[in-house]
Amino acid sequence: MTARIAVLVHRLRGDDRGDVPGWVLVAVMTAGLVTALWVVADGQLTSVLQRAITSVTKP
Repeated sequence: MTARIAVLVHRLRGDDRGDVPGWVLVAVMTAGLVTALWVVADGQLTSVLQRAITSVTKP
């Protein structure tokens, strides 16, 4: 009976911290992918942005 109460108290208190290392890994990998894409496509992205800015007409 005591074990059941301990499990119930544990669930009610919300002691579960979740998968923090997993989320940290996802965040680090996302930052790495963004950095890698930026390094590879920097020239193309700059060109696209400049063409978009110059194509906008003034009111």
